[in-house]
Amino acid sequence: MEFSGHPRLVRNAAESESEMTELVLPNDTNTLGNLLGGRLMHFIDLVGAMAAYRHGRTHVVTASMEHIDFIAPVHVGDLLILKSRVNRAFNTSMEVGVKVWVENTIAGTHCHVGSAYLTFVAVDSQGRRVPVPALRPETEDEKRRYEDAGRRREMRQLELERKRAAKAAELAKA
Repeated sequence: MEFSGHPRLVRNAAESESEMTELVLPNDTNTLGNLLGGRLMHFIDLVGAMAAYRHGRTHVVTASMEHIDFIAPVHVGDLLILKSRVNRAFNTSMEVGVKVWVENTIAGTHCHVGSAYLTFVAVDSQGRRVPVPALRPETEDEKRRYEDAGRRREMRQLELERKRAAKAAELAKA
């Protein structure tokens, strides 16, 4: 695929891999001492944007948080570990997968507590969409994630078409 007469760059998923660690403090929690879901979503958005930024090497904006699973509670004093990487790059958008673990530093245990898929759009300094490099999946896991991201995109597009048709039908009645 080409943009503006130049061959499209290609990068691998490992180049986008990002990680961040946060200590869960009382200000981040609810009255039960559990991490607030919105606070976790904030951390997920940050680490997801880091992966998209590394892949696209340009400004990125969050277009959607496709899916998020809160698997287990996160408590005050836990060490939150978030890892992200680009699953697939389209023309100007990228799907990023994020996995979240908790490390109980006292017990020395790790537990998977959350996962999410986000879509980021690459933009220039004026906010106009810009193309991103293609993604070359290399491992079997990366190939699976690449294919899964394509299926999720197809589902998003079908849902968008359904909503547009419903809105057009509603306007036609008015």
